[in-house]
Amino acid sequence: MSTTVLSLVSQLSNQEVVARVKLLAQRERDATATLIAHLAVLDERQLYLAEGCASMFTYCVQVLHLSEYAAYSRIEAARAVRKYPVILDMLGDGSVNLTTVGLLAPDLTPENHTGLLEAVRHKSKRQVQELVAQLRPQLSVLSSIRRLPGRYHAAASILVPDATTGSRSIGDAGSLSFPTPALSPAVEAPLPAARRPVIAPLAPQRYKVQFTANAETHAKLLQAQELLRSQIPDGDVGEILDRALTALLNDLTKRKFAATDRPRGSDTDRPRSSRGTVHASRHIPAEVKRRVWARDGGQCAFVASNGRRCTERAFLEFHHVIPHSAGGEATAENIQLRCRAHNGFEAEMVFGRRSPGCCVH
Repeated sequence: MSTTVLSLVSQLSNQEVVARVKLLAQRERDATATLIAHLAVLDERQLYLAEGCASMFTYCVQVLHLSEYAAYSRIEAARAVRKYPVILDMLGDGSVNLTTVGLLAPDLTPENHTGLLEAVRHKSKRQVQELVAQLRPQLSVLSSIRRLPGRYHAAASILVPDATTGSRSIGDAGSLSFPTPALSPAVEAPLPAARRPVIAPLAPQRYKVQFTANAETHAKLLQAQELLRSQIPDGDVGEILDRALTALLNDLTKRKFAATDRPRGSDTDRPRSSRGTVHASRHIPAEVKRRVWARDGGQCAFVASNGRRCTERAFLEFHHVIPHSAGGEATAENIQLRCRAHNGFEAEMVFGRRSPGCCVH
């Protein structure tokens, strides 16, 4: 299809190409405004839940197949439009675009939105950023000159002070950096601005992980390197973190889902029905939790009417398929994993909408 369209466009005259580009650009703006209006209503009604998605973002990325950035910008615009519908008209006529709305949305109020939106009409991103800087002035950035770190052995994981940067680095195996006190006692350097952690793929099955650690975490890592020297001679930070995360996940799954390789006997001290559940109790036996966790694969088991299963693995809760209040028992057949959003959604389907403010987003 793309080859056919390109072939047809190539046969147009210069004037026709220019005219059609203008028309198509307007149609794109109209389509964007229409999409934003629909997303605003879909978000307000939380219709994404019935489609098997725990959040609006998941719906936009996994169902609408928008990029993460496109999803974020459109959701942000949709929520701004719900508060200030005039934005929709401005998106349609090209007075503002999604980037402008995203930059300005946090500063809009019922009192100032008319004036601010008028001030950014047809303004560039740089001009809008300058206006936002006036609304939210920030502290000046100190001038600095720093030498880039030199090359080091890829297998090294030894903490080495750097007199120029005032930091100590761990070798390439860990790709971590920890701030240390300034070497000169006369001047106390300001703390660096917070940066978002980085997790980026480098190659198949290999990732770069970078974050800032506080002094306590730094000390724990040093101690772990020392204690594991006999097993990890080079002190590979990646290997140490892998072991630490494995232990943490084992502990978390045991606490939350009673997962264990060697389950103890069931709660025999509790009175049970013939089906092995506790009479008149919401208590879910550890044995049932283990079976449910294994069966559902640690993932929300909600399935939409279109057959799509929710992909969430965070904020998981145990859900009674037949509600406990309706006689549903805590058996593996009646218990499933649900993310918090879908657990609440199904509760609303049975008991009605909750009072405002209790819905978890």
